[in-house]
Amino acid sequence: MIDNIKGLGGAGLPGVTPPGGEKPGGEKVDFSKLLKDTINKVNTAQKDAGKSVEKLAEGEASLHETMIAIEKAGVSFQLMVQVRNKIVSAYEEVMRTQV
Repeated sequence: MIDNIKGLGGAGLPGVTPPGGEKPGGEKVDFSKLLKDTINKVNTAQKDAGKSVEKLAEGEASLHETMIAIEKAGVSFQLMVQVRNKIVSAYEEVMRTQV
């Protein structure tokens, strides 16, 4: 997860490019695809945490590994919620704009 944050290039989210809508290689960015992929990654982290808890209950995983999986899922979810809040806030701002 830290590697994803370091690879942001100052944009704030993995895969998000500077204004202009293109990645450095000239490739167009599809925001809806980026959003779906990110939500799927958060969902996968949540599922992995659940599986890790089940393995802990069965004695197949350590408490340390389980807590890391749970925290990773929690932090990912919190980040997703904050991004959603910013998107909703931006939408509300645009809707208040008079034309």
